[in-house]
Formats: sequence, structure tokens, C-alpha cells
Amino acid sequence: MSPDTLNSLFSLFIGFAFAGALANGYQAMAERPAGFGLLQEGVAPKTFAAVPFLVFAAPFIIMRNTLRGARIERRRFEFVMMATVISGFWSLMSGTFFMMTLRAAGMLG
Repeated sequence: MSPDTLNSLFSLFIGFAFAGALANGYQAMAERPAGFGLLQEGVAPKTFAAVPFLVFAAPFIIMRNTLRGARIERRRFEFVMMATVISGFWSLMSGTFFMMTLRAAGMLG
């Protein structure tokens, strides 16, 4: 496996782990699961604060909602696969950004 492939795979895993940590931390603090409904609370400072949170927590939220919908609503396989690909790509991008930030801060070599 090439170093670029390993780096991408590691970024994907870091993105999902970071998204899960954020979403579960929110759930522990707010005592309700995080969701995209945070953006529907009107024009308020907490709505604007929800945007960066959702940018990084979205892969976990998408997969949680997709798997729940596949089990409860019997969604089609194509929909579940499309949501999985979108969530994976989003996780790869947020994980890459997170890794670049750690490198720029000198915390990674």
C-alpha cells in the first residue's frame, strides 16, 4: 500500500473518529442527539456557532441517520450506499483538514 493511500485512509478514520467524538460530546452536554435541526433555530449566535460544529460532526450524523432510516423505514440499498459514500468523502475531507491543522501547529511530524 502506497504512503498516499495510507495517509488518505488515516485521514478518513480520523475524520470519522473526530465526528463521532463531537457528536457524542454534544449529546452528553445537551442531553439530546446532534442533528441538522440545529440550523433551523433562526438567526441567533448559537445557530452561527452550530455551523462549524456541523461541518465536522456531519459524517457521524449522516451515517447515524442513514443507518437508522435503513432499519426503521426500510430505505433502499442505493440510498444507503449513496449516503455512505457522501459521508465517507466528507469524513476524508474533514480528517485531511484536521491533520493539516495538527501539522501546521507542529503537533504532527
